[in-house]
Amino acid sequence: MSRLFGIVRTSMLRRSMFVEAPSELKSFHGMATKPGVSAAFPGLKEAAFPATYSKTGPDGNFGVRIFAPYTVFKGKAALSADMRLPRFSKLESGDYRVERAGVVMLTLWPAIGERKYNWDKRLLFALSPTEVGSLISLGSKESCEFFHDPSMKSSNAGQIRKTLSIKAHDDGSGYFISLGVVNSLLKTNDRLSVPVTTAEFAVLRSACTFALPHLLGWNQLSNQPPSSQSSPKAAPAIPSLEWDR
Repeated sequence: MSRLFGIVRTSMLRRSMFVEAPSELKSFHGMATKPGVSAAFPGLKEAAFPATYSKTGPDGNFGVRIFAPYTVFKGKAALSADMRLPRFSKLESGDYRVERAGVVMLTLWPAIGERKYNWDKRLLFALSPTEVGSLISLGSKESCEFFHDPSMKSSNAGQIRKTLSIKAHDDGSGYFISLGVVNSLLKTNDRLSVPVTTAEFAVLRSACTFALPHLLGWNQLSNQPPSSQSSPKAAPAIPSLEWDR
Protein backbone atom coordinates (compact mmCIF):
# COMPACT_ATOMS: atom_id res chain seq x y z
CA MET A 1 0.00 0.00 0.00
CA SER A 2 1.41 3.38 -0.99
CA ARG A 3 2.37 5.79 1.73
CA LEU A 4 0.08 8.83 1.83
CA PHE A 5 1.49 12.32 2.07
CA GLY A 6 -0.93 14.60 0.25
CA ILE A 7 -4.24 15.49 1.89
CA VAL A 8 -7.08 17.30 0.16
CA ARG A 9 -9.59 19.34 2.13
CA THR A 10 -12.55 20.97 0.40
CA SER A 11 -15.06 23.55 1.57
CA MET A 12 -18.06 24.91 -0.32
CA LEU A 13 -17.51 28.63 -1.02
CA ARG A 14 -18.82 28.45 -4.40
CA ARG A 15 20.14 32.77 -11.45
CA SER A 16 19.90 35.66 -8.74
CA MET A 17 17.65 35.49 -11.83
CA PHE A 18 15.14 38.25 -12.34
CA VAL A 19 12.37 37.48 -14.78
CA GLU A 20 10.69 40.34 -16.61
CA ALA A 21 7.07 39.92 -17.55
CA PRO A 22 5.81 40.63 -21.06
CA SER A 23 5.05 44.28 -21.74
CA GLU A 24 1.37 43.40 -21.89
CA LEU A 25 0.63 41.94 -18.48
CA LYS A 26 -1.80 39.46 -19.89
CA SER A 27 -2.16 36.42 -17.69
CA PHE A 28 -2.27 32.86 -18.75
CA HIS A 29 -3.33 30.31 -15.85
CA GLY A 30 -6.03 28.77 -13.48
CA MET A 31 -7.06 25.77 -11.16
CA ALA A 32 -9.33 22.85 -9.13
CA THR A 33 -11.52 19.36 -5.60
CA LYS A 34 -13.66 17.15 -3.72
CA PRO A 35 -13.27 15.54 -0.30
CA GLY A 36 -10.72 12.76 -0.19
CA VAL A 37 -7.09 11.75 0.25
CA SER A 38 -4.55 12.18 -2.51
CA ALA A 39 -2.33 9.25 -3.43
CA ALA A 40 1.29 10.01 -2.62
CA PHE A 41 4.56 9.50 -4.41
CA PRO A 42 6.82 7.70 -1.90
CA GLY A 43 10.20 9.40 -1.85
CA LEU A 44 9.07 12.30 -4.03
CA LYS A 45 11.92 14.44 -2.75
CA GLU A 46 14.49 12.11 -4.29
CA ALA A 47 12.80 11.99 -7.71
CA ALA A 48 14.18 13.79 -10.74
CA PHE A 49 11.21 14.54 -12.93
CA PRO A 50 11.79 15.08 -16.64
CA ALA A 51 11.34 18.42 -18.33
CA THR A 52 8.25 19.16 -20.31
CA TYR A 53 8.11 16.91 -23.34
CA SER A 54 10.86 15.47 -25.50
CA LYS A 55 9.92 14.69 -29.08
CA THR A 56 10.26 16.12 -32.55
CA GLY A 57 10.53 19.89 -32.22
CA PRO A 58 8.74 22.58 -34.25
CA ASP A 59 11.78 22.71 -36.57
CA GLY A 60 11.65 18.95 -37.21
CA ASN A 61 14.70 18.09 -35.07
CA PHE A 62 14.29 14.95 -32.98
CA GLY A 63 14.98 14.64 -29.26
CA VAL A 64 14.73 18.31 -28.36
CA ARG A 65 13.28 19.49 -25.07
CA ILE A 66 10.23 21.72 -25.34
CA PHE A 67 9.33 24.03 -22.46
CA ALA A 68 5.71 25.14 -22.60
CA PRO A 69 4.63 26.49 -19.20
CA TYR A 70 1.34 28.29 -18.77
CA THR A 71 2.15 31.51 -16.89
CA VAL A 72 0.22 34.28 -15.18
CA PHE A 73 1.97 37.52 -14.22
CA LYS A 74 0.27 39.60 -11.54
CA GLY A 75 1.28 42.60 -9.47
CA LYS A 76 2.77 40.82 -6.45
CA ALA A 77 3.77 37.44 -7.87
CA ALA A 78 3.73 35.21 -10.92
CA LEU A 79 2.45 31.65 -11.28
CA SER A 80 3.20 28.97 -13.87
CA ALA A 81 2.22 25.35 -14.46
CA ASP A 82 4.05 22.80 -16.57
CA MET A 83 3.79 19.07 -17.14
CA ARG A 84 6.53 16.70 -15.94
CA LEU A 85 6.36 13.33 -17.67
CA PRO A 86 6.44 9.96 -15.86
CA ARG A 87 9.53 7.81 -15.43
CA PHE A 88 9.60 4.39 -17.06
CA SER A 89 11.59 1.30 -16.08
CA LYS A 90 12.45 -1.67 -18.28
CA LEU A 91 11.28 -5.13 -17.20
CA GLU A 92 13.21 -8.38 -17.66
CA SER A 93 10.77 -9.26 -20.42
CA GLY A 94 11.92 -6.22 -22.36
CA ASP A 95 8.65 -4.40 -21.79
CA TYR A 96 8.26 -1.11 -19.96
CA ARG A 97 6.16 0.03 -17.05
CA VAL A 98 5.60 3.35 -15.33
CA GLU A 99 7.97 3.53 -12.37
CA ARG A 100 6.79 6.94 -11.19
CA ALA A 101 3.79 8.89 -12.41
CA GLY A 102 4.26 12.38 -13.75
CA VAL A 103 3.14 15.59 -12.08
CA VAL A 104 1.91 19.05 -12.91
CA MET A 105 4.45 21.38 -11.32
CA LEU A 106 3.14 24.68 -10.02
CA THR A 107 5.71 27.44 -9.50
CA LEU A 108 5.12 30.78 -7.80
CA TRP A 109 7.74 33.51 -7.56
CA PRO A 110 7.58 37.07 -6.16
CA ALA A 111 7.59 40.43 -7.91
CA ILE A 112 10.49 42.78 -7.10
CA GLY A 113 9.38 45.74 -9.16
CA GLU A 114 7.23 46.72 -12.09
CA ARG A 115 7.05 43.69 -14.39
CA LYS A 116 10.13 42.15 -12.72
CA TYR A 117 10.15 38.89 -10.76
CA ASN A 118 12.76 37.09 -8.65
CA TRP A 119 13.08 33.48 -9.90
CA ASP A 120 15.51 32.62 -7.07
CA LYS A 121 12.65 33.02 -4.57
CA ARG A 122 10.36 30.55 -6.35
CA LEU A 123 8.16 28.09 -4.48
CA LEU A 124 7.25 24.72 -6.00
CA PHE A 125 4.30 22.38 -5.57
CA ALA A 126 3.98 19.09 -7.51
CA LEU A 127 0.39 18.00 -8.15
CA SER A 128 -0.08 14.23 -8.38
CA PRO A 129 -2.53 12.76 -10.92
CA THR A 130 -5.16 12.45 -8.17
CA GLU A 131 -4.67 16.07 -7.15
CA VAL A 132 -4.87 17.13 -10.79
CA GLY A 133 -8.19 15.29 -10.99
CA SER A 134 -9.39 17.18 -7.93
CA LEU A 135 -8.46 20.49 -9.54
CA ILE A 136 -10.24 19.58 -12.76
CA SER A 137 -13.44 18.77 -10.85
CA LEU A 138 -13.45 21.90 -8.68
CA GLY A 139 -16.73 23.79 -8.88
CA SER A 140 -17.09 27.52 -9.43
CA LYS A 141 -17.99 28.10 -5.77
CA GLU A 142 -15.69 25.50 -4.22
CA SER A 143 -12.31 25.92 -2.56
CA CYS A 144 -9.64 23.38 -1.68
CA GLU A 145 -6.34 22.84 0.10
CA PHE A 146 -3.51 20.38 -0.49
CA PHE A 147 -0.86 19.47 2.09
CA HIS A 148 2.56 17.97 1.29
CA ASP A 149 5.16 16.69 3.74
CA PRO A 150 8.10 14.66 2.34
CA SER A 151 8.68 13.00 5.71
CA MET A 152 5.11 12.18 6.71
CA LYS A 153 4.82 9.16 9.00
CA SER A 154 8.51 9.37 9.91
CA SER A 155 10.46 10.91 12.77
CA ASN A 156 11.20 13.92 10.53
CA ALA A 157 7.54 14.70 9.84
CA GLY A 158 6.76 18.40 9.92
CA GLN A 159 10.25 19.68 9.20
CA ILE A 160 9.12 20.87 5.76
CA ARG A 161 5.44 21.54 5.13
CA LYS A 162 3.74 22.86 2.02
CA THR A 163 0.18 24.09 1.77
CA LEU A 164 -1.51 24.96 -1.51
CA SER A 165 -4.90 26.62 -1.20
CA ILE A 166 -7.29 27.63 -3.97
CA LYS A 167 -10.16 29.81 -2.77
CA ALA A 168 -13.05 30.92 -4.96
CA HIS A 169 -13.89 34.62 -5.05
CA ASP A 170 -17.25 35.41 -3.46
CA ASP A 171 -18.49 37.01 -6.66
CA GLY A 172 -17.49 34.01 -8.79
CA SER A 173 -14.97 36.04 -10.79
CA GLY A 174 -12.05 33.67 -10.23
CA TYR A 175 -9.82 32.15 -7.60
CA PHE A 176 -7.06 33.14 -5.19
CA ILE A 177 -4.13 30.67 -5.32
CA SER A 178 -1.74 30.66 -2.35
CA LEU A 179 1.31 28.52 -1.63
CA GLY A 180 3.01 28.43 1.76
CA VAL A 181 6.27 26.65 2.58
CA VAL A 182 7.42 26.24 6.19
CA ASN A 183 10.96 24.92 6.72
CA SER A 184 11.73 24.46 10.40
CA LEU A 185 15.32 23.44 9.62
CA LEU A 186 16.07 26.76 7.90
CA LYS A 187 13.60 28.63 10.12
CA THR A 188 11.79 30.07 7.10
CA ASN A 189 8.11 30.65 6.42
CA ASP A 190 7.44 31.74 2.83
CA ARG A 191 4.07 32.44 1.27
CA LEU A 192 3.03 33.71 -2.16
CA SER A 193 -0.42 34.35 -3.61
CA VAL A 194 -1.71 34.98 -7.12
CA PRO A 195 -5.31 35.87 -8.13
CA VAL A 196 -6.59 34.20 -11.30
CA THR A 197 -9.65 35.01 -13.37
CA THR A 198 -12.28 32.53 -14.52
CA ALA A 199 -10.73 32.65 -18.01
CA GLU A 200 -7.28 31.79 -16.63
CA PHE A 201 -8.84 29.03 -14.58
CA ALA A 202 -10.53 27.63 -17.69
CA VAL A 203 -7.22 27.47 -19.54
CA LEU A 204 -5.50 25.65 -16.66
CA ARG A 205 -8.39 23.23 -16.27
CA SER A 206 -8.22 22.38 -19.98
CA ALA A 207 -4.43 22.01 -19.83
CA CYS A 208 -4.68 19.68 -16.83
CA THR A 209 -7.32 17.60 -18.58
CA PHE A 210 -4.95 17.18 -21.53
CA ALA A 211 -2.00 16.41 -19.23
CA LEU A 212 -3.66 13.73 -17.09
CA PRO A 213 -3.27 10.69 -19.41
CA HIS A 214 0.33 11.76 -20.09
CA LEU A 215 1.08 11.82 -16.34
CA LEU A 216 -0.14 8.21 -16.14
CA GLY A 217 1.80 7.15 -19.23
CA TRP A 218 -1.41 6.10 -20.97
CA ASN A 219 -0.61 8.15 -24.07
CA GLN A 220 2.16 5.62 -24.80
CA LEU A 221 -0.46 2.87 -25.15
CA SER A 222 -2.07 4.59 -28.11
CA ASN A 223 1.05 6.19 -29.61
CA GLN A 224 3.15 3.01 -29.79
CA PRO A 225 2.60 0.57 -32.69
CA PRO A 226 1.64 -2.91 -31.37
CA SER A 227 4.92 -4.43 -32.57
CA SER A 228 7.16 -1.62 -31.41
CA GLN A 229 10.05 -2.59 -29.16
CA SER A 230 11.26 0.96 -28.61
CA SER A 231 11.27 2.47 -25.16
CA PRO A 232 8.60 5.01 -24.18
CA LYS A 233 9.71 8.52 -25.04
CA ALA A 234 10.47 10.55 -21.94
CA ALA A 235 12.48 13.71 -21.55
CA PRO A 236 15.90 13.68 -19.84
CA ALA A 237 15.78 14.05 -16.09
CA ILE A 238 16.55 17.52 -14.71
CA PRO A 239 17.22 18.48 -11.09
CA SER A 240 14.12 20.64 -10.68
CA LEU A 241 12.32 19.09 -7.73
CA GLU A 242 9.38 20.22 -5.67
CA TRP A 243 11.50 19.95 -2.53
CA ASP A 244 14.19 22.30 -3.84
CA ARG A 245 11.98 25.01 -2.37
